[in-house]
Amino acid sequence: MQEIAKDILKKYYGYSSFRKGQEQIITSILEGNDTFVIMPTGGGKSLCYQIPAMILEGITIVVSPLISLMKDQVDTLNNLGIPAACINSSISTKEVDNTIEKARDGEYKLLYVAPERLEVNSFIDLLNSLEISQIAIDEAHCVSQWGHDFRTSYRVIAPVINTLRKRPIISAFTATATENVKEDIIKLLTLKSPNTYVTGFDRKNLCFRVIKNENKKDFILKYVEDNNNTSGIIYAATRKEVDNLYELLKQKGYEIGKYHAGMNDSERNENQEKFLYDDYKIIVATNAFGMGIDKSNVRYVIHYNMTKNMEAYYQEAGRAGRDEEPSECILLFSPRDVMIQKYLIEQTILNPERKYLEYKKLQEMVDYCHTSQCLRKYILEYFGENNIPDKCDNCSNCKDDSELKDITIEAQKIFSCIYRMNQRYGTSMIADVLRGSKNKKVLNMKFDKLSTYGIIKDYTIKEIKDLINVLIADQYLMITEGEYPVVKLRQKSIEVIKNKRKVMQKISRRKEKVEIDNSLFDELRILRREIAERQKVPPYIIFADSSLKEMSTLLPTNKEEMLHVKGVGETKFERYGEEFLKSITNYMEQNNIIKKDKGQHNYIEEKQSSNKKEKIPSHIISLNMYKEGMGLAKIAESRELKIATVKDHIIKCALEGYEVNFDGLIPEKYENLILEKINEIGCEKLTPIKKELPDEVEYNDIKAVICKYKCLKSKNIS
Repeated sequence: MQEIAKDILKKYYGYSSFRKGQEQIITSILEGNDTFVIMPTGGGKSLCYQIPAMILEGITIVVSPLISLMKDQVDTLNNLGIPAACINSSISTKEVDNTIEKARDGEYKLLYVAPERLEVNSFIDLLNSLEISQIAIDEAHCVSQWGHDFRTSYRVIAPVINTLRKRPIISAFTATATENVKEDIIKLLTLKSPNTYVTGFDRKNLCFRVIKNENKKDFILKYVEDNNNTSGIIYAATRKEVDNLYELLKQKGYEIGKYHAGMNDSERNENQEKFLYDDYKIIVATNAFGMGIDKSNVRYVIHYNMTKNMEAYYQEAGRAGRDEEPSECILLFSPRDVMIQKYLIEQTILNPERKYLEYKKLQEMVDYCHTSQCLRKYILEYFGENNIPDKCDNCSNCKDDSELKDITIEAQKIFSCIYRMNQRYGTSMIADVLRGSKNKKVLNMKFDKLSTYGIIKDYTIKEIKDLINVLIADQYLMITEGEYPVVKLRQKSIEVIKNKRKVMQKISRRKEKVEIDNSLFDELRILRREIAERQKVPPYIIFADSSLKEMSTLLPTNKEEMLHVKGVGETKFERYGEEFLKSITNYMEQNNIIKKDKGQHNYIEEKQSSNKKEKIPSHIISLNMYKEGMGLAKIAESRELKIATVKDHIIKCALEGYEVNFDGLIPEKYENLILEKINEIGCEKLTPIKKELPDEVEYNDIKAVICKYKCLKSKNIS
């Protein structure tokens, strides 16, 4: 069985070895055991039930919470050559009937369904007519009221399983689960003596950063400008924040969408599709967006506001870097975030026990934002992992090149003030007393008579609150749970007061962006986009960014070499391999690159003239030829490229700030018409514009017009 699983992994998925934990999980399912898996987002959970589905007799039913997730999974499987389908509310009755008929005929190995479908009697009858080998439950934490995405429909899964004429193997998967959620899942899904696998929560490719005391909008604008060619998600806590950020970035000309519960279904679905298909590079959203989004090339996730708990944060942040490429998870913190989350807790949670728990979890998030220890260590310890190294060298606290500032004196003043206030007040009141505030409450309580009144006058109230939060996060102080938390002293603070311990705080510096030559990677992305439009699937389903980057490094020139690239299986090679091989070969010829075989390894040499000139990126070569007066067709012929690729090269140069004459890129007789349609429809998506234009107008003509007028606008030329 294990050898068959490995063969399937290579043939269909294009990988030579399993990731951590996958092989043991697959073996457990194939041996007929109920199996419960906690594996981080991007760790490869889906593959753990998909490979057994291919081997076991009959069909696997996958219970999945979102339509977008099902569609994404089914598109990916079909693209790999694995027969799969889904049934949900977005499909017509006729399509449902057709899918059911094919399922009965054994045409599918996997059938994805929403949990609500299990409440329909006719569907339960269907299940009893099928030979079901496995029921896989994705996002299993939704069954627990203590989970962060509780969904009542998940409670019907166990009763339905109990009505089946033959009980199949049950597997349950989640990315985040604390101990009580884990116990809930096993109990409520009635898993029978399950084999439980916790593969670890660590995502080594993710760099975690917490940014405090900065203007959030300025940070977003600078970050998006520095990363304008990559996909990213920006989460905000409220619809209003989402709308404001969306307008800010849209006015700057970015390809951007938004997503929140105040929009209608069609708007949300359209924006999500555009993001998945790379029509939008950025999406700004509330936490209503993203559960199960399988887009592999998200390079950053920014939280504009702090989340209510670590489970929600880690799941949302984990949508970055699913292809295992380096990605960033950034949290922008301000004290106002705490107020927003407290308000949401008060408005949405009535159960006193659950409310107490939510306040406790919220404080743990506040501590995360202020801790000076390794952020990765903090996260992993939260989820129950032990023996974590003190430094990961891939978070803002470990690698920010900070200066350590001795704040022992300030800490002693704060501790002394808390003691004199009898440890009965919250952060705001303590800060007011230390700053010497003359507000009515301070004066009425006679705190102006304390020796610590006004003892830290050279700090603002905000700075004092930040210091208190740092001291809470680093375990010098503790804070009670509840709507009105109180700050109290810990034993460590007594040691500081007695001068037996120093307190240090990190002061961060911003790093400069490093430029990397990605010429071939960019060309392969253009090709991937063309194929994706032809196939009508998101680009990452063709190949993940990680596969394209490996192609750019290894430079495969034949089928055997291409099959050694991760993510390239036989089915994908048969469908797309030759086109990518041709693009790589052309690039090597244009840039005078020779690949020589040296034993078992390949190495790459660049032919260089005697003056050792640096390699010129491919798109710059096209621009130079264009500036020398060569036409697009001639450049394409001499470089063995498509004309569309040459146009893309020159448009890319214009966007990078090079001077470009657009006259040769835009058909003169259609320029005004194209511009008119852009102004009518907007430039978020090219297809609606194309439909309104004559057939001879190409997509690149539209791109060139958009680019021309963006460039003119940036130079304030009307």
